[in-house]
Amino acid sequence: MTADNGPIGATGPDGVATPSGKQRSPYAVLFSIPGTKAFCASGALARLPMSMMGLGIILALNHLYDNWTIAGAMSAAYVLATAAVTPLYARLFDRFGQRRIGKAVLAVQIVAMLGFAFAALIRVPIPLLFLLAIVMGLTQFSFGALVRTRWAYVLDRTGNNEMLSTAYALESAIDEIVFIFGPILAAFLAASVHPVSQLFVPTAASAIGGTIFFALRDTQPPVVRAIEVDAAGADDRDVRAANAPGHADANATRLSLEQLKGSGEKTKRNVLTYTGVIPLLLVFIIFNMSFTAFDTSMTAVMKSLHLDSVLGVQLAMLAFGSCIGALAFGSRELKGSRWLHMVMFLSAMTIGFVVIHACMGNLLVMGLVEILTGLTISPVFASGNLVMKETVPEESLTEGLSWVSTAGTVGSSFGSMITGIVLDHATPSVSLMMPWIFVLCSIPFALLGWAMTRRRG
Repeated sequence: MTADNGPIGATGPDGVATPSGKQRSPYAVLFSIPGTKAFCASGALARLPMSMMGLGIILALNHLYDNWTIAGAMSAAYVLATAAVTPLYARLFDRFGQRRIGKAVLAVQIVAMLGFAFAALIRVPIPLLFLLAIVMGLTQFSFGALVRTRWAYVLDRTGNNEMLSTAYALESAIDEIVFIFGPILAAFLAASVHPVSQLFVPTAASAIGGTIFFALRDTQPPVVRAIEVDAAGADDRDVRAANAPGHADANATRLSLEQLKGSGEKTKRNVLTYTGVIPLLLVFIIFNMSFTAFDTSMTAVMKSLHLDSVLGVQLAMLAFGSCIGALAFGSRELKGSRWLHMVMFLSAMTIGFVVIHACMGNLLVMGLVEILTGLTISPVFASGNLVMKETVPEESLTEGLSWVSTAGTVGSSFGSMITGIVLDHATPSVSLMMPWIFVLCSIPFALLGWAMTRRRG
């Protein structure tokens, strides 16, 4: 690495430090890198469907049909369809590039989202609406994974690899900012404008943010391709010369060929076969069930208390705390295993959800505890993304990060579906127990992943 692309604290034209060499805020350093502001902001806007569409479906269907099971099941169908195709899109992005694939898929996505919104508006039959929800889900991909891949590429290019944990924490904070405004906006539009109006806003956000994002070429990671080379025959003149007695580089040449062969085989490995990946995905599936369970349960609690107008604010408290946690986590580097960090934060999150349930009915105390519980959320996401980054090779990074996103998406779908069924057969108080149960069940898999990686190391 040359001095022009030196690490933080060095003086160079990439703007990572002040001329005096004085350390700057890590977030100021990130945004001093050309192009980062643009792809970070547009990627954030394009992620608004992440926080609005699933909840928007639940709010719309519950308002129109007054049935929690149907609302939860349709939201789950949409999310499961999204989860099924996310790894496929990720492989296409890694193979052909973000811009080439993204422009085409984004156009289809916008058409599908508009189709579902208008179908719900005119109240088409439930089976047709289910089908349209699935089709809409099949057009979704992980914008978060694309943004995180760009961060990895840009930071590596500018010699700031040590800033990756800060960048991933920032992305977790952005996710939570999206989740702060998304539920508030969805609940407000559903209650004050029209039960279906909240489905059109994420469509517009995805169209605008996605179009800008894919237009940014300077920060787009290059396509990494594996090249297969046919080995020369033993009677080839150059091969005979290299293997001739006394040839100084003969062994080195053979070693290099073996290394190249091994490297080519490594690129063909499935992401799921790397040590610790499966436990990591199970953690994200199970603990993400808690968030849609919390959103759905809190919606029912507020409705039972006739406080629908403050639902958005109540949902936002958890995300607000997570945003604060992300900024704090990204400003410092924790020592020790990433897996250990996840276990610690998941344990604290479990306790927080238990206290929230115990305080049900006292909105002020609940809001305060939600903020405190939210402090643990983003560090779990950031740690998980860093585990994946450290586990899979660079050419499979988008696919690896998309698997993390997919696991979260699958968990969210199960959470909304299970909670919807619980609400139709029990009280909102019972359903509000589901978040801490889900998080608690994820901890053993984090411990398993930690043990597997320690044994490997």
